[in-house]
Amino acid sequence: MTKSTLSRSTTLTRDARNLLAACSLTLLSLTACNKAVDDATLATNVKSALAADASVAQQPVQVAVASGVVTLSGNVSDETASAVSAQDAAKVKGVKEVVNALTVAGIAVTPTVTSPAAPAAPRQTTHEERVAIAQGRTLPPPPPSAPAPPPVVFHDVTLQPGTDIPVRITESFDSQTTEPGTPFSGIVTRDIVADGYVAIPAGSAVSGSVDAKDATHFKGSSMLSLQLTSLRRHGNLISVSADPYTVEGKGRGANTAEKIGGGAAIGAVLGGIFGGGKGAAIGAGAGAGGGAILQGTTHGQQVQIPSETVVRFHLAAPLTVHTAELASEPDSPGLQQR
Repeated sequence: MTKSTLSRSTTLTRDARNLLAACSLTLLSLTACNKAVDDATLATNVKSALAADASVAQQPVQVAVASGVVTLSGNVSDETASAVSAQDAAKVKGVKEVVNALTVAGIAVTPTVTSPAAPAAPRQTTHEERVAIAQGRTLPPPPPSAPAPPPVVFHDVTLQPGTDIPVRITESFDSQTTEPGTPFSGIVTRDIVADGYVAIPAGSAVSGSVDAKDATHFKGSSMLSLQLTSLRRHGNLISVSADPYTVEGKGRGANTAEKIGGGAAIGAVLGGIFGGGKGAAIGAGAGAGGGAILQGTTHGQQVQIPSETVVRFHLAAPLTVHTAELASEPDSPGLQQR
C-alpha cells in the first residue's frame, strides 16, 4: 500500500468517526428536546413567564400543574389580566393545556381551557370540568391524540339601546368634595350576552367621568352624575354611549332624594349589595338603584356614591363588538355569578 493510499484511508476513517460522533450528539440533542418537562419545573417556568410580563406581573395568580396541565387560580383585577395570564402560560414549552379558573375583581366567571396551539382562542370548559374545578379536583391530562382546535369563527354582535350594564364602582364620590370632570372606573359584574355570544365579559374594566354639584355652593339641590364613556375588552378600548346614572338630593329642609331615570326614592345605602366586597358589610338598606347616600345639613342634602356600589347603566346607542365567545349554560354549581 502506498503512502498516498494509506493517507486517504486514514482520512476517511477519521471522517467516519467524526460523522458518527456528530450523529450521536444530534440523537442525544433530539432526545433531550423531546424529553417531557416535569410538573415542578413547568410550574416554575409558568410563574417566570407571568412575572416577565409587566401587564400581569403584579397580579396574584397561583399556578398548579398536574401531568402537564396548568391550572391558574386567584383573583385578578380585570378580564384582560385573566386572558393575558392564560395566554402567557400556554406559550410555555411543555404545557399541554391551561385551565383558567381565575376570578375577576371578586367575580366568579366560567373557567376556560387554553391550548398552546391557539392561545388567543380559549374554549369553554365542559360541565364535568367545571364540577371538578369547583370541587378542587385535578383535571385529567388531555388525550395524547387530541384533535387540533377548530378555526375560530368570529361574529359581530350588537347590544341594543336600553341594554343594562351593571358596573361595580371602585371609588367613592361625594357631592360636597367631588370636582366636575373627575374620572371614575369600575368593573362589569356579569357577562352581557347578545345572540348567544358574550359581548362584554364579566370583569371588563370601564371608565367615565363624574359631574357634581355641591348643595352648599349651588342654588337648589346637590347632584352626582356618572357618565360611562368606554370599556376595555380583551385589551381593546371601546367607546360606549350610555345614559348617565344620576342621584340628586333635595334642597334645604327636604329629607328625600330621587334617582333620576329610576323614579325611586332611596335611603341610606352603601354599595356592594349586589357585587359583594367590603361595601356589603356596612350597608344600611337597598334602594332601587344601588348605593346612594344622603347627608342632611342646614345647607341642604349632600349625596354620595360609595366605593363598591353597583351602578346600572343603560346603553343610549347600539354597541357592536367582534367576538367568538359563546355564552355558557348555567349548569356548574359553585361557579355562578355573585
